[in-house]
Amino acid sequence: ENLARDFLKKRNYRILETNYRCPHGEIDIIAKHKDFLVFVEVRTKTNLEFGSPAESITPLKKEHLRATAYHYQQTHDNLPPLWRIDFVAVEINQQGKLAHIELIENAVGDE
Repeated sequence: ENLARDFLKKRNYRILETNYRCPHGEIDIIAKHKDFLVFVEVRTKTNLEFGSPAESITPLKKEHLRATAYHYQQTHDNLPPLWRIDFVAVEINQQGKLAHIELIENAVGDE
């Protein structure tokens, strides 16, 4: 998650909170980016045998992310009205070094 945090900061995301937990689940990073409140799910993989990091997000996980995002908005004041859920996909090579990092904006719609 530290790699993802640094990656987001370089893209002008202002980190508000990390590892936010509530009864609905957890969100790795909560940030502001431009006019948006952004909830970020970080997925790290060292092996692509079972798909990419982004492909590892199940429909149930998306549902939990949405519910957790709603909970955060209901329990915090002075938040931007616009919000979205982004993914940061991190791939680590066999030597433990960063192989690839990718931001997927608005990866979970308000379904």
